[in-house]
Amino acid sequence: MRVTLLAFGILRDELGPTVGPFDIPAGSTVGDLLECCRVLAPRTRAPWSSIAVAVNQEYVAASHRLAEGDEVALLPPVSGGSAKKSLPPDPFSVVPMVRLERRRVFLTQDPIDSGMIAQSLPCGQDGAVVTFDGIVRNNTHGRRTLYLFYEAYPEMALTQMKLLAGRAFADFPIRDLAIVHRLGRIEIGETSVAIVVASAHRSSAFEACRWLIDTLKTTVPIWKKEFFEDGAVWAQGDPFPAELTPRASRSPSARASRGGSGSRSGSASRSASRGSRSARTTGAKAKRPAARTRAAKANKERPR
Repeated sequence: MRVTLLAFGILRDELGPTVGPFDIPAGSTVGDLLECCRVLAPRTRAPWSSIAVAVNQEYVAASHRLAEGDEVALLPPVSGGSAKKSLPPDPFSVVPMVRLERRRVFLTQDPIDSGMIAQSLPCGQDGAVVTFDGIVRNNTHGRRTLYLFYEAYPEMALTQMKLLAGRAFADFPIRDLAIVHRLGRIEIGETSVAIVVASAHRSSAFEACRWLIDTLKTTVPIWKKEFFEDGAVWAQGDPFPAELTPRASRSPSARASRGGSGSRSGSASRSASRGSRSARTTGAKAKRPAARTRAAKANKERPR
């Protein structure tokens, strides 16, 4: 069975040629695929314990069973932020996708004019407009920053942003909102993300705006790479919420090897799978002699 394996941020840098068409045994789960990846790249610094996995642009658990042609994305913790999160009790429940009056939720590679967005949003019934304007600063912990680069899993990121908008309308008494995130290279002083919320009362606008940026920074697949005078690093985001993170089991013994150039052959996956099945079979066989011995003893003692 063949799936398409995608990786982003530090995972793409670490996994390298593992990404692309990937052959695994039919019936494999997300957890099986993660084990194979760990075998193929045993020396990587990949944050296996804190990644999320999306299949066909939806977050899934390790037990999710894969199918032929699935698109499987390995997602390291997203760009994050230092603020404490203010998630509601059930931030990931399914809500209807909202239909906004205008194109309010989008990704762009062009400069963001948050002032223009804020001016276009309110109408006569609004008593407050709250804007969050995320700006690129010139340092990180005292280390001079030259510029930032934002990367996204664009289709999934846009879907998640629209779901956040729907959740905000469901949970807060607001009238309208806008969420815009920039991708690509962003210079010092430029806006990377803008969130604008309009409502009749300021408290609702403040609460919704805070919830939107905090949740976006932990659930929307967008990653930040910081370029300094002396090097570049992917920003270490906060771990995904537990609901979105498949727990990969321990790495199996590394008996896998990569196939030829281009796509990987199925040998790595089949080796890992056979090793796992062999271990289970051996364990089962080890138990059978004891069971047969007990049965034989019982038969011998049974009166005839």
